[in-house]
This record gives sequence, structure tokens and C-alpha cells, in this order.
Amino acid sequence: MAAAGAVTTVAASYVPRTRDSFLHLLSKAVTLSHLTELHAQLLHNGFQSDIATTTKLTHRLFDFSAVHHARSLFFSFPEPDRFLCNVLVKGLASNESPRSAIAAFKRLRERKSIDLGPDNFTYAFVIPAAASVGDVKVGISLHGQVIVGGFCSDLFIGSALIDLYFKLGRDDMARKVFDEMPERDAVLWNAMISGYAQNGLTEAAVSLFQEMQMSNVSPNPVTITSILSACAQLGALSLGQWVHGLIKSNKFDSNIYVSTALIDMYAKCGSIVEARRLFESIPNKNDVTWNAMISGYGLHGHGQEALKLFHEMVSSGTPLTRITFLSILHACSHSGLVKEGEQIFKSMKRDHGFEPISEHNACMVDILGRAGKLKEALDFIEGIPGDPGTPIWSTLLGACMVHKDTNVARMASEKLFESDPGNMGYYVLMSNIYSSDKNYPGAAFVRQVAKKRNLSKTPGCTLIEIHQKPHVFKAGDWSHPLSRAIYAELERLNGKMKEAGYQAETMTSLHDVEEEEKELMVNVHSEKLAIAFGLLSTEPGTEIRIFKNLRICLDCHTASKYISRVTQRVIVARDANRFHRFEDGVCSCGDYW
Repeated sequence: MAAAGAVTTVAASYVPRTRDSFLHLLSKAVTLSHLTELHAQLLHNGFQSDIATTTKLTHRLFDFSAVHHARSLFFSFPEPDRFLCNVLVKGLASNESPRSAIAAFKRLRERKSIDLGPDNFTYAFVIPAAASVGDVKVGISLHGQVIVGGFCSDLFIGSALIDLYFKLGRDDMARKVFDEMPERDAVLWNAMISGYAQNGLTEAAVSLFQEMQMSNVSPNPVTITSILSACAQLGALSLGQWVHGLIKSNKFDSNIYVSTALIDMYAKCGSIVEARRLFESIPNKNDVTWNAMISGYGLHGHGQEALKLFHEMVSSGTPLTRITFLSILHACSHSGLVKEGEQIFKSMKRDHGFEPISEHNACMVDILGRAGKLKEALDFIEGIPGDPGTPIWSTLLGACMVHKDTNVARMASEKLFESDPGNMGYYVLMSNIYSSDKNYPGAAFVRQVAKKRNLSKTPGCTLIEIHQKPHVFKAGDWSHPLSRAIYAELERLNGKMKEAGYQAETMTSLHDVEEEEKELMVNVHSEKLAIAFGLLSTEPGTEIRIFKNLRICLDCHTASKYISRVTQRVIVARDANRFHRFEDGVCSCGDYW
């Protein structure tokens, strides 16, 4: 009622006002209708040509997302100055109209009446617009204008250019901008570190963070969340623990985003107990904090714990988000909780008003597919309005590999080869499905198609951290200084495992080589090399942690179970999908991955 009364008061009579009184009223306006009434009063009082009130009104219209009204006001003004132009460009870029912002910028540059052309603020507003649309040509052109205009040393522009080049996939150019800056503040360092982390260049992010430590610029919470993200991706637990110490010494503990990033880091580095301890220590949790913990439980296959936490979140009154449902559905899929997953999926729309998007639908297909309910998964896909999309068909294809359903796999792969012909992973998966079914001509045909399209498989590698130093292995790798000892240890382990009943899983290996050669091929996978190195480099009884960039293969999964039994070691492995904890011959996933 108070707001309505305020509008009525403004509209009641067109009393004469000064410029300063209008500027004050425009600043205090709380509704769009209030602004509209003030606009009418501005015209009545003859301020339509006043630059200060027009600029303030344009700015406030953008605050209320009245984009069309703001644009009309701007282009009706006879002589806009540079400040008003900047308000227009910034307002369009901030209201999800980046292409309009770029178009307005180009149009304004052509207007001779605008004094002196774009300034540093103009470029700081328009460069992010180019980044958000991924326009390479415009981005490079803007960088050239920045150089010609002499704005290269501006920190805000430098940060915007770094973000632009990372979004264009040009990390080399981002680094060039960073290196050429005469001064670097925390914002610039953060832009570079977060850019590396978000683009998967985690080792570069860590290296740059260490370089920052030697500079005179102190990290802030944004820096910390970025580097924790890199630690989580790398599985670099010792580095993450060191950053945790830095957080305590800088008193960043109370920052909710830092605390949430810590939970995510510990969960993704295999320390789910420490992640939960931190979660419990946070007094005022937000939705991101709850989501991180639920997601962490899902990653570790602790579906029941994730469900319990989800219900606690509902009871706490914390607003649920689409990410919340994505996290709990992932947890259900990794734990075989079909009934619970179906109930949550239905409640998402029925009780909470969220329409499922592609990722939620893919989770449901995963839940049904992993449980062997391929017919139900197909029925579910057929009920999705429109094109189901690549993530859903790839999820179904993965389920076909687990349950060896060649017919459904063939249908799913045809959809994938058509929609995403450049993804080698689908060809590898289909070839393996054929090989599992002993359909070797089919497997060879799929490989030939991939070869003709010049596709190559992402090389698998496994990381293990020993004494705070990362060691990375590839299949058949002899580059490590201790390679002879590692291979000797593998041979010793193979003997012990075979005595315990181990047989190599070679069904997906090439069919045109001898069985003995197949065994040699799987025996030198990167996971096994990393585990052997871990056994050689740590004390008896020490837990071994490895991180694989791809999904762990069937043979390495089986071998890890046997190794844990014959060595009496706990082996924790994180692959592209989840965590596996091998202990005394059993995996925490229940062979459900």
C-alpha cells in the first residue's frame, strides 16, 4: 500500500520541480510505474533535453529491465554524451541483450556528435557482451580498438579481455594480455586463475596461484574459490589442505562461498567425512552449500545419506533449486535407488514447480538404465516433448554397455552419430558393446567409420599424489624414473591376484590379437601403473588414492578389488563418474557404475 500511495502522490499533480529534486526522486523510485510517472513529470516540466535527468532515468529503467523503454528514451535524445552512451551499452549488456549492446556500441561509434568517442568504461562494458555471445571477430576488433585508444593498462579492461579470450577458447591470448599488464591487482589475478580453472587448465591455475603467492597481491575469497575448484578437478588433496590453512590464517572461514568451495573440494578429493564435518560447522547454509554436500554424497555412491540430507534441506526451509534436484537424482542413479529417484522426479514439478530440463531427464534415463530397465528408459525418452537431445541418448548408450543390449545400443548410437558425429567416445562405446556381444565385424566397422572421420580417442591418464607431488601415468607408460620397479611390482601383483582367482577382463580388447596379448594390453593400463607406484611409495596400511580422467574400465575395476585384498590396502579411485572405494576385495559401488 505504501508503494501505491507513493505513486499516487507523484501522479496527483504536475508541480514544478528542480533538476535536483527529479534526480533525487528517480534514485528513490521503487517500481517501474513510479518511474513512468516521473518520466511524464519530466516532460511536463521541460526536462526532456536535460542530459543529467535523462541519464538517470535511462539508468533506472535498465534497473527495472525496461529495455525497450530505455532504448527509446536514449535514441529520442538529440545530443547524447559519452556517459549516457555508456549507460546504454552497460544496461543492454546487463539485461541479457549482449548482441543489442554490441550493435548499439557500433552505432554510437558512427555518430559524429558524441564527444571524443568510447572511453575505458565503454570498453569495460562492451567487451563482456562480446564474450557472452562468443563473437571472435568482434572480440579481436575490440582488443585492437583498446590498443589504438591507449587503454591497455586499464585493469578493468584487462580483466574483461582475459575473460573474453578464455570464453573464446584462447587461453594463450588471455595469458598474453595478463603478462603485458604493467600492474596487476587481485581482480586481474582472479580473472586469470578462474579462467584456467573453468577451462580445465587446472595445473596452470595452480601454478599461477603459486606465482601470485610470491607477488605483493594477497588472495581474496574469489581467488580462493577458484583455486579450490582447480584442486577439486585435479584431486590435489594436499594442495587443497594447504589452501584450507591459508583460509584460516586469512580468516576467510566465515565466507559462505569459500566454505562451500571447501566442502566441494574435500568431497571431490575423496575426503567425504571432512566435507561433512565442514558442512555441519556452517551456521547459515545457503542452497549452494546443501547442493555441494548432496552432490558429494552422490559422487561417493552414498545415496541414502544424500536422500536423508535432501529431506533435511526441505525441512530447513532452504529454497530448492534445479541444481538441488540434479544433485539428488545423480545420487539416486549412482546408488541404484530407482523408486526414490522416480518419486523425487515427480515431486520436482508437482510439489516444487520446476519443469525438468534435459539434465534432469538424462538423470532419470540413467536411473532406469543402470538398473537394467531399458524398456522403461525408452518409454520415458519417448514421453519427452521435442528432441530428447545428445545427453539423454548418450546416457542410454552407456546403460546398454552395462547390460549388453545391442539392439537398443544400435538405435541410441545412430541418434548420436547423427547429432554429434565428431565425438569419438560414442564410437568407442558402440565398438565395445559389439565386442562384448562377440560381434567383431560390427566393432571393426564402427572403428573404421571413426578412422575415416579422423577421430581420435581421448587418452586415458591416472594421477596419484605422493608426498604432495602429483605423478601422472598413461597406459604402457615408461617415462617415470621408477618404471622398471613399477612394472616389476605389477608382475608380482598379477601373480598374487591370479592365485586369488583373478582373470583379466579382455572382452572389449581388439578381437584380432591373441588372448595372451590382450592380457598384456589391459595389464599396463594407467590405473594399474598408478596403484603399483602407490604401493611402492607408501608405508604398508596407507590408503592409496588415484584419479582417472575417464571412466574406469571393467578390468581395472576388477583388478583393483583383488589388489585391495592381496595387499590389505584401501584403494580410493575417482573416475569421470564417481568414487570407488576398494577394500578387502569389495568396491563401495557394489559393481554398479
